[in-house]
Amino acid sequence: MSDQPSTLAPPTGFEPDLGHHGDAEATAGLIDLAVNVRRARPPAWLADPIAATLTDLARYPDPVPARAAVAARHHRHPNEVLLTAGAAEGFVLIAQALRGVRRPVVVHPQFTEPEAALRAAGHQVERVLLDAADDFRLDPSRVPADADLVMIGNPTNPTSVLHPARTVAALARPGRVLVVDEAFADTTTAPGHPGEPESLAERRDLPGLLVVRSLTKTWGLAGLRIGYLLGEAELLSRLAAVQPLWAVSTPALAAASACASVVAVQAERAIAADLAADRDHLVARLADLPGVRVVGRPASAFVLLHLPGATRIRAALRERGWAVRRGDTFPGLGPDWLRVAVRDRNTTDAFIDVLRETMEA
Repeated sequence: MSDQPSTLAPPTGFEPDLGHHGDAEATAGLIDLAVNVRRARPPAWLADPIAATLTDLARYPDPVPARAAVAARHHRHPNEVLLTAGAAEGFVLIAQALRGVRRPVVVHPQFTEPEAALRAAGHQVERVLLDAADDFRLDPSRVPADADLVMIGNPTNPTSVLHPARTVAALARPGRVLVVDEAFADTTTAPGHPGEPESLAERRDLPGLLVVRSLTKTWGLAGLRIGYLLGEAELLSRLAAVQPLWAVSTPALAAASACASVVAVQAERAIAADLAADRDHLVARLADLPGVRVVGRPASAFVLLHLPGATRIRAALRERGWAVRRGDTFPGLGPDWLRVAVRDRNTTDAFIDVLRETMEA
């Protein structure tokens, strides 16, 4: 890999707002295409175990059963699982526990919390900015060889790019912690593949690998806060040492156990297949709009599009009752980018009609 600098500084006088997230866009009264959380009611096999914990909240949370369930799902030992209050807490633990890293690198555009957590912990972060002209595909040689902490999303938010597992795995090496944010891995599908294509969640042969997972997206649990980290036991023990006591609530632990079941995994695969069909419909409808470019082949619950004048259009959409996610808060993007969540076909068709009218106004 190249030792040449591969980071690009933000434009002079401009620094993306790393603390801005889609929930700030999806204010009351708007149709929400800004947040990537699935809105369906939790099924009984998930809602009932969560509700059952509400009569026993005087007891301190016991993470052991949930950790064992998650480990079994990913064919790992329980000491290779660390349960967290959402994926976001995982990034904070990484930043706090790995204060000794010398050259942390974040591959952008991606979810901004990993970099925000590193900066809050005092790290000097370098950015590798992937190229829009190349559909934001990962080139491992762009990452400095001496980077001892590398963070990347797969599939990546906001680009919806799914990098090949072998390409991401090429970033792993002794002396480096490789953090792969797989918060949306359960939204991906591939023909002939029964599980999550390109996931590294079950890989135990890659040195320094940490996989970050979230249960809040597909199962609509953003308000419950539940996620987990997968990796080497020694590395996870360092993160656990800086985690607050009882960080994950009893209801969230019940959700983790339920979502690791065979029933849950089967349901997840069916949801991902339906999502793929709805996403194809959205992409096809967007292709009918002149001037709109969809990046690459989207693989997750959202689509990134380039649209000149997107700032004006986003504001006009809000006036007409629609919320979409601005792109200029992601390093490597700018004001002409928007992220749109995949919804059902009726919602998509209504959105496309409003977007067309807004663009023509």
